[in-house]
Amino acid sequence: MNFANNFALSVFTGDIGFLIFIILISNGNLINLFNEYRRFKVSASGVRLNLYAPFLAPLLFCLNAERAHHLALTSLKLGLYPRYMKNHDPILANKLWDLDFPTPVGVAAGFDKNAEVFDPLLKLGFGFVETGTVTPLAQEGNDKPRMFRLPEDLGFINRLGFNNKGLRYFKRKLLSWHNQGRNGIIGANIGKNKHAKDGVSDYVKGVKTLSEFVSYIVINISSPNTPKLRDLQSRENLQILLKAVTLAREETIKHPPILLKIAPDLSDLELGDIADVAIEAKIDGIIVSNTTIGRPNSLKDKKRNQEGGLSGEPLFELSTQILREMYLLTGGQIPLIGVGGVASGIQAYEKIKAGASLVQLYSAMVYRGPKIAHIIAEELAFLLKKDGFDNITAAIGVDHA
Repeated sequence: MNFANNFALSVFTGDIGFLIFIILISNGNLINLFNEYRRFKVSASGVRLNLYAPFLAPLLFCLNAERAHHLALTSLKLGLYPRYMKNHDPILANKLWDLDFPTPVGVAAGFDKNAEVFDPLLKLGFGFVETGTVTPLAQEGNDKPRMFRLPEDLGFINRLGFNNKGLRYFKRKLLSWHNQGRNGIIGANIGKNKHAKDGVSDYVKGVKTLSEFVSYIVINISSPNTPKLRDLQSRENLQILLKAVTLAREETIKHPPILLKIAPDLSDLELGDIADVAIEAKIDGIIVSNTTIGRPNSLKDKKRNQEGGLSGEPLFELSTQILREMYLLTGGQIPLIGVGGVASGIQAYEKIKAGASLVQLYSAMVYRGPKIAHIIAEELAFLLKKDGFDNITAAIGVDHA
């Protein structure tokens, strides 16, 4: 392929192609575009800019958050995204659960709820992608509107309520990918249906249905948007649940790692109980953390009091503190994934030094675009070398040394 053809391909499959796509569906709302552009320039100050920040983000911000999210999914399905498939710096490689992570930067659950775009996300440079949350039966979730940007705080509030197309659809998408001979580290985040009479059986169904097709499974008991879901974090309920899902895993052909995703809104006693039960049940990992129902006094955006879980920059300090505490409570015996407010190499590094073996993000893509995984990986590799580490594993939990 000659230079001209290569250039054309890069245009129409990269940022510019996505820009054209957005303009075509934006109904020509250019007044809103310019207003959003001025506002976004202020809220995104300090961000490492690329084509996304000055052009694509303001266009997307003309749409409500959920519609913009669906547009992003569509662009990924159509191949309208930049590729960052170059080899990652070897210093970032980490072997965990017999899985070779090329970089510790992954996509958190919630972005790809129905396992539809995990392959394009891997091509954006993420080391792994967590799909879901998926429930046994398809469900609509909570009433709209239910997603809210907080651009002045680089935050996000959602009260989605596990909206998804159900296990059958989810499994079909994973099976199709496997049948094409593709590979990559894909996790499945599973939950229970809103009106389930027996929540434990919903998790058992998820484990039995998906174990053969994913690299790991996450038991999500910490979303604030499903009634009484967080009650499963109590010692007694958690013991029953983890016993059931680990037994279910033993009945499957493949025995993927089982991880637990917890909330940041836990007391010291509750954290201690979770750590004890996780060690007792021999859970393979803990994800710290889900969104918070708290609202820091530092929030400025007018949408800050919307009901739902808060994520993004405002969650970073709280989630990192809970991560530190969980690392100490488990004595470093259980691998941790740090989630909440990761938007730079420095923040990823803080999570790792606090005890995380891997990190995940979602909100950062909203504000900083599809290059975020690539940028964080470069920054993180630089920081590790600067501090004299030969490999990322040597930096895990170093704050506690």
